[in-house]
Amino acid sequence: MPAFRHYTSCDTSLLLPQALPSVSESRHGGAVLRPVPDAELELSPEEQRVLERKLKKERKKEERQRLREAGLAAQHPPARRSGAELALDYLCTWAQKHKNWRFQKTRQTWLLLHMYDRDKVPDEHFSTMLAYLEGLQGRARELTVQKAEALMRELDEEDPDPLLPGRVQRIRQVLQLLS
Repeated sequence: MPAFRHYTSCDTSLLLPQALPSVSESRHGGAVLRPVPDAELELSPEEQRVLERKLKKERKKEERQRLREAGLAAQHPPARRSGAELALDYLCTWAQKHKNWRFQKTRQTWLLLHMYDRDKVPDEHFSTMLAYLEGLQGRARELTVQKAEALMRELDEEDPDPLLPGRVQRIRQVLQLLS
């Protein structure tokens, strides 16, 4: 068994092989880290977890390499859905009162941030958004009213932009509903 030195760097510990000819090497020429028996070196539970994660990562890497060499493409997980899609699905599920609907703060936050943008929350979903806002409570309700009032003041001070009537209308609807 090769001798190992134990080095601690910040809060992670590393096991590095000494420069001995008997150190096992991987097919790619790099030294392979192997766990050291407890008799040689005692590791704290945290150090064991770090070492196990490193070994698991190395095994996964080797498995992917074997698949690549065998000509098999690794199965890619399905593409992740965007925040907009997830938030609109959340809103539609809420509207249908499904039993599996659950409050999700990140989805609500996304909706509250983007509800004035017709590109992100289309008109067909905005009436559902207004119904959702009726049930808004606490700090979220207060902040939504404050933000809508600030946006309205900001738009009143600026020159009227022909692209903003839809946005102004949405802000007015939100203020009317929540005030």
